[in-house]
Amino acid sequence: MQNPSTPLVKTRQGILSGTSEENIHIWRGIPYAAPPVGDLRWRSPQPAARWQGVRRAETFSASSWQDIEYCRELGGGDPGSFSEDCLYLNVWSPAARSQPLPLPVMVWLHGGGYTIGAGSLPPYDGKALASRGVVVVTVNYRLGHLGFFAHPALEGEDGERIYNFALLDQIAALQWVQENIHAFGGDAANVTLFGESAGARSVLSLMVSPKSRGLFHKAIIQSGYTLPDLPREKALAKGQLIAEHFSLPQASAEQLRAIPAQAFWSLTAPLTIGPAPVVGDAVLPQPMLETFFSGRQHPLPVMIGSNSDEASVMAVFGVDIAGQIQKLRRERRFGLGLIKLLYPGVKGDEALGREVCRDMAFTTLGYVVMQAQQRVGQPCWRYWFDYVAEAEHQTYPHGAWHGNEVAYVFDNLNLAEPVRNYANDRDRDFAARVADYWANFARFAGNDCHELSGPVRWPASVRGRDRLLRIGLHKRAGFKVENRFMRARLALFRRVMKHHVTLD
Repeated sequence: MQNPSTPLVKTRQGILSGTSEENIHIWRGIPYAAPPVGDLRWRSPQPAARWQGVRRAETFSASSWQDIEYCRELGGGDPGSFSEDCLYLNVWSPAARSQPLPLPVMVWLHGGGYTIGAGSLPPYDGKALASRGVVVVTVNYRLGHLGFFAHPALEGEDGERIYNFALLDQIAALQWVQENIHAFGGDAANVTLFGESAGARSVLSLMVSPKSRGLFHKAIIQSGYTLPDLPREKALAKGQLIAEHFSLPQASAEQLRAIPAQAFWSLTAPLTIGPAPVVGDAVLPQPMLETFFSGRQHPLPVMIGSNSDEASVMAVFGVDIAGQIQKLRRERRFGLGLIKLLYPGVKGDEALGREVCRDMAFTTLGYVVMQAQQRVGQPCWRYWFDYVAEAEHQTYPHGAWHGNEVAYVFDNLNLAEPVRNYANDRDRDFAARVADYWANFARFAGNDCHELSGPVRWPASVRGRDRLLRIGLHKRAGFKVENRFMRARLALFRRVMKHHVTLD
């Protein structure tokens, strides 16, 4: 890093030149694997090629093929150009350090239901988070059918079953971090993997994958969901249907790889992919939820939480929230009277469905993971995000929407749409406090640290203690530690989760 305005780093693939902004060095569009095109489509990512001389890393790469309007509306902004050649990452690192020691690393996996998103979106700008003394990495990975695909013609091509190519991309990015992050000032022995929605689901999947063991040391799960993984048999049947859609009923691997990359993202149901990985391959041999239920996840410190109005995303997932209550009433397989008892004062199927669906699909996961963490003797920090920017209280009457916490975690209210248009100083101050907690987790969380400092001391749930930090109180600024948060509801939903949380 000889020239402060054009920081140079030497990676295993070659030398990179970046840029400097506000005392943060930034490298954009770094290849972490070979382009997954041609014969490499639907294969494990291969090492990136070496280069001679200095490669400029000043602009973001293309994103995986996706629906640009959908991403602008729901994914966090404009993902830019698209290409099947999309395996690139971005790094933000403090230019000046108060101590010579390597810095904690935070690797971000974006959400978007595995169909939209990119590491370059404005809410994920790593500058503000990096200013807290961490190295931030954001990752692009294959989306949609390019990222998840099963077909008999592709079975066992490389000697093992692979359907979760997107998860393998994320693993390859983590391997790149292990090999190179020291050059950027990062500590390869202190890597926090964090993500939201499908990114959180990826973190959960990598916590149980045999292929990711040892590649990260802490995990943050923001609004992960309990929808079941797609069984291998169903994935193969869907792959056949997709091939038939392209008039390839007896498709060969070569014919499948000849389909243009841009032909997949616009497919409609039943040919779309769901917001969950495929279970039954070398990446995810066992269902993620079952692995946590039995306490067989990789043992490492975890932070997990969700938002107060996660049901805001249910329609996107195809869930009729009022219909869920009507279904329970019809089938009588679940005590509706008990549910009403657990939600006192909530009137009408729509309002009740909103809270029940939120808790079954999102809130309960934090409780399940907390119990799994206690089984393996690892700390678990739980949160409930319920802050709404002061100008948005009418827009979000039920609380914080799915994804609304991301701009606070990155301290990017000035960059994220639409909140950048009306966030005030009090909103920005609250975001700064949230980002501090996340950076402190990356820096300090471990078996020797069971409390995070901040506006209030945030204790982990350890040794049978059920504790949770409320981040925002009834949409307003405030932090409060609560014991046994929603305990009766979550204990009930945990018992019936496998039977009731589906998209059917």
